[in-house]
Amino acid sequence: MTAFVQGAARGQVALLPECLDDWVDESNPVRAVDVFVDALDLRDLGFDGVDPAATGRPAYHPSVLLKLYIYGYLNRVHSSRRLECEAGRNLEVIWLLGRLAPDHKTIADFRRDNGAAIKKVCAQFVELCRQMGLLAKASVAIDGSKFKAVNSRDNNFTKGKLERRLKQIEESVARYLSQIETADRHAAAGEDNLETVMLTKTRLKEKLAALEEEVKRLRAIEKQVLASPDQQISLTDPDCRSMATSGRGSGMVAYNVQSAVDTTNHLIVAHEVTNEGSDRSQLTNMAAQAKAALHADELEAVADRGYFKGEEILCCEEADITVTLPKPQTSGAKSEGRFGKQDFVYRPTEDVYVCPAGETLKYYYTSEENGQQMRSYWTNACRTCPLKTQCTKSAPRRIKRWEHEAVVEAVQKRLDHNPQAMRVRRETVEHPFATLKMRMGATHFLCKTLPKVATEMALCVLGYNLTRVMNIVGVTALIKAIEA
Repeated sequence: MTAFVQGAARGQVALLPECLDDWVDESNPVRAVDVFVDALDLRDLGFDGVDPAATGRPAYHPSVLLKLYIYGYLNRVHSSRRLECEAGRNLEVIWLLGRLAPDHKTIADFRRDNGAAIKKVCAQFVELCRQMGLLAKASVAIDGSKFKAVNSRDNNFTKGKLERRLKQIEESVARYLSQIETADRHAAAGEDNLETVMLTKTRLKEKLAALEEEVKRLRAIEKQVLASPDQQISLTDPDCRSMATSGRGSGMVAYNVQSAVDTTNHLIVAHEVTNEGSDRSQLTNMAAQAKAALHADELEAVADRGYFKGEEILCCEEADITVTLPKPQTSGAKSEGRFGKQDFVYRPTEDVYVCPAGETLKYYYTSEENGQQMRSYWTNACRTCPLKTQCTKSAPRRIKRWEHEAVVEAVQKRLDHNPQAMRVRRETVEHPFATLKMRMGATHFLCKTLPKVATEMALCVLGYNLTRVMNIVGVTALIKAIEA
């Protein structure tokens, strides 16, 4: 008798279970994937190949490849080549596909050709979650995160980056020319033999020729950059963009993924992939998508200060979406130690502002700035005010008020009454992003161009939501809900 558990001899003949179904128990997540896909109307969703062709080699039914992809993204296997391997060795996949083993090209082509339909499948699962009562509260947290694209930073160019690179080349050229002159002087003084000098000069001239070719390449790229609408191009993935991240001076070539996450069960109810680095114009779009997905008449949405934009807040208000988010501090006066606009009290009944010194600032005229109608207020008492040095450098201190400023002020009041809203936002929406990136690993999207990346993200979100629901209600309950 040994002290360890012994494995079976590899040459021992064994009788496998009589049927493949015995290898997968009733609570295995792969059964939920199988039931979910079988319940979908693939023709209505727009999948190609639902009806077989009259001639040619028989193709795989779309449900087979869809099940394979959902299983892969559920288990952190995103590559078509790795999915091909799993189809031949993984018992769960063998059970799921009925021993079918499509090649990696067929698998990859399915994802490429059915992007819109795959995104609808993701939305179908969100609808299933709503019918199960997991999205009963019309409340979401909205945020965006940068996901690395296939494109490296070296293959992304902006006007500033080109200028820096050309300046570096000029410095390198000057250095190499100086080294050639130094070698000639050493040869003339007899310190180096002629052969050594020639070898050095040949090597330096080769470097100068390479730099000359690089300058030509960069000048050609510069023309493309200047012709581009946003003054930026990416060579590997033309749709991705260089985006700033939270770290000072850092950035990555990436896509900006937006998501709206349910505050109760942390399910992603809506998402979108963009190549805009800023979140400021995404609030209305994401909140409206979440409201439609939840079939709600009204919606509560919380976001961070990166989404603060008056026009977006107004659109949300008009669409019965109540938003809560902090206002960023952009006042130059406040940063210099003087009174900011928030130190002036507005009296709506009188349509005046009261300054910290107690003086009244009256309305004088309305002007248009950046498409907004701005009302101007000031008082002539500033000239003799003892607090003038703490308030303004100009003669009178002018306060400008947007015509819909009341909507913005209501957002601030909501945040003042519910200071925990930002903590709820952080705990709700940042965890799904971290989970998605952990599942992707220390890598990037596998696909190129915005439509294909959006398809890949839809599969990632579907895998996350499936995992979340199975953790909440269990596999058996999910299967019963799908079959109901």
